[in-house]
Amino acid sequence: MDMAINELFKHIGEDYKQRSLRSEYHDPKAVDEFIDSLYVDEGRKYLKIVKKLGNQEMVWGFVMKKDDKKFRAGDILKAASWAAPARNKARGNILDGDFSWVRWTGPEYL
Repeated sequence: MDMAINELFKHIGEDYKQRSLRSEYHDPKAVDEFIDSLYVDEGRKYLKIVKKLGNQEMVWGFVMKKDDKKFRAGDILKAASWAAPARNKARGNILDGDFSWVRWTGPEYL
C-alpha cells in the first residue's frame, strides 16, 4: 500500500505541475513545496490524504484501507467533509494503478 500511496502522490504532483506550467506565475519551487505538503493521516477504515499549505490543511481525499461491503482496498474516495469520504462511488483504485480521476485539487467529481 505504501508504494501505491507514493504513486498517488506522484500523480497528484504531476497534475499540479502540468496545471502550473500553463500559468504565467509558474514557480518550480512551488511545485516541489506542493508535493512535499502531501501526507497521510491514517484512520481506522481510511487513509486520509491531506495537503498542508502554510498553516492551512485541506483534505485531498480518502483511500480505503481494506475491503468493505461497497468498496475494495485501495479505492479512492472524494472527501465529503474533513472526517468522512463521499461513499457514492470510487474514483479509481491505487492498487490497480487507476489514477485517471486524480487531480491536484482532489479526486474528480462524477
